[in-house]
Order: sequence, then C-alpha cells, then structure tokens
Amino acid sequence: MTTKSPADSRPLSPFMLGSYYRFQWTSVLSFAHRLTGLGLSLGSALLAVWLIALAGGPQWYGAVAAHVQAWYGQVLLFAWTFALMYHLCNGIRHLFWDIGRGFELKTAQYSGYAVVVVSLLLTAAAWALACFR
Repeated sequence: MTTKSPADSRPLSPFMLGSYYRFQWTSVLSFAHRLTGLGLSLGSALLAVWLIALAGGPQWYGAVAAHVQAWYGQVLLFAWTFALMYHLCNGIRHLFWDIGRGFELKTAQYSGYAVVVVSLLLTAAAWALACFR
C-alpha cells in the first residue's frame, strides 16, 4: 500500500494551475521594460554603425542609408523610437516608486496605462516632427 506524501499534494507552480495565478498588467509592463532596454542596446549598436558610416564618407554612408531608408529600416527606427520613449516614461514611473509614491494597486495600474499612452504619443510626435518638418 502506497501513501501520498504532503509534497505530492502541493501545487507544482502557480503557472501550472490557472486558478492560483492571475496575469497582471504590471508584470507585462515590467517585462516590456526589460525588452525595451535590450532593444535600446541593440539599436544603439546600429546607431553607432550609422555614425561610423557617416564618418567613413559618401560610399559607406550610401551603403548604410539604403538600409535605413528601406521599409525594414523604417520599422526598426520606429520600434527603437517607441522603445526609447517607453523606457523613458517607465523609468520616470520607477523614480516615483523610488521615493515611495504610486505603490497603491489602482495607482500602479493607472500609471502603467499612462506610460503606454504617453509613450505612443511621444513616438507619434517624434515621427511627425521628423517626417513633416
């Protein structure tokens, strides 16, 4: 006769049992903050390549500019711009948390929505200024 140990009846992980864990908006924002930080690092490397090509003369710049002006280059620039704006806005949100403000559940949720909306507006404004100057 086998008996179950107390360890056999415990849940393995909150992720494995949907009734114990509810996905949270602040978790999504935290993950997005990490992803945008990584994206900014990669985008900064591409910015360095562009600056080196600019310093290298017309032939080097022309080779890089063709990629920057292509549709995929524009998509990468737009994504990099959004990553910059999101990381900036969410960093400001974290500064408020560092001084002990905004920890209330509703405030944290609303400030998260504000970060996303303001990031989108700043991205649109930056592109509008760049395209329609």
